[in-house]
Amino acid sequence: MKKNILLMYAIALFQGMVFYGPIATLYRQTQGLSVFQITIIESISLGLGLLLELPWGIVADKIGYRKTVLICCLLYFLSKIIFWQATGFGGFLAERILLSVVLSGLSGVDTSILYLSCQGKDSQKIFGLYNSMSMAGLLFAAAVFSLAVGEHYRLAGLLTVVSYAIAALLACFLTEVKQKPANEVPSEPFRVTLQATLRNRTFLLFLLAVALVTETHQTVTVFLSQLQYARCGLDSPTMGFLYIFVTVLGLLGVCSAAVTRRINTLPSLVLFCCMAAASCGVLSVVQHTVPSVLSIAALRISNTLFQPLQWEIQNQEIHTENRATALSIHTMLINCIAMGTNLMFGALSDWSLSAAFLFGSSLCFLSLLLFLFWYRHTENR
Repeated sequence: MKKNILLMYAIALFQGMVFYGPIATLYRQTQGLSVFQITIIESISLGLGLLLELPWGIVADKIGYRKTVLICCLLYFLSKIIFWQATGFGGFLAERILLSVVLSGLSGVDTSILYLSCQGKDSQKIFGLYNSMSMAGLLFAAAVFSLAVGEHYRLAGLLTVVSYAIAALLACFLTEVKQKPANEVPSEPFRVTLQATLRNRTFLLFLLAVALVTETHQTVTVFLSQLQYARCGLDSPTMGFLYIFVTVLGLLGVCSAAVTRRINTLPSLVLFCCMAAASCGVLSVVQHTVPSVLSIAALRISNTLFQPLQWEIQNQEIHTENRATALSIHTMLINCIAMGTNLMFGALSDWSLSAAFLFGSSLCFLSLLLFLFWYRHTENR
């Protein structure tokens, strides 16, 4: 099964190579989209992903995780072609609709392949390396953008299409990891798994906390950071180099397991949430380059270290053969929250960027309280 882990690392690397990443928001704006329109598209994508999560999870448990990843990688490749050729609201909406199909299909399946391939041993370390490979791909793409691509946005799109084509090819060589043949899957896995998830009330609070803190990171680092840089008076090439710097920090995912072992789970969760809340708080009151860059960097570090721990906790809470279905339920619940926060971030950003950052800080603080409540009740079980 080591081959699967290495292949998943390589797939993450090439799918991380989004060459237009440093100017994704600005590029959409040049095509006539406002920030609110961008977040509307994101929310539509999340809503569709929400509807597809459970069907995809059930399908993945029936047809196998290898086939699911292969299909999704091919669709991912197609979505990048659409983005490359998109010119306006309709084109970008079509790309995000297809992307929601892809992400809901991959959701939980990629980590399931890794978790089952390593048989649960050193899973947080493996998840950290997996996340770091994606960040390494982003880093390489950002370096190419800053040094060679520059304002040639179409070329950046074409290079992204090529990297996703390679990822789809690599997916062909994965080996199936499900322990039971598809015809042995229980006839009603969804009902059983859903009931088991909803009965675990304290874990639902954990998922709510995950949704709030991760969606804040996603919105700020992917969309609002570029607006903050522009507010500080930075040009596109400089944004590209800052994007590289922040992306490099994503490689710290390999340190997640070491940090958790050193200070334990609860202090880790407190540290990650406090870093995120403080970062957004600083961004809400400053318009200077250095504190802005340091705050965005701290937000990236906190999320990079948090993700592998989150994935390990989620997988440890699953006690069913139909792992993809269970993880799809988790993602569905998380996306329900993300849909609302996305629209609020977008509306606040068009009104006041500072207000949007302050909103993000509040969400991270609320996540901290939820994590504390979840951990206390989990320890008493």
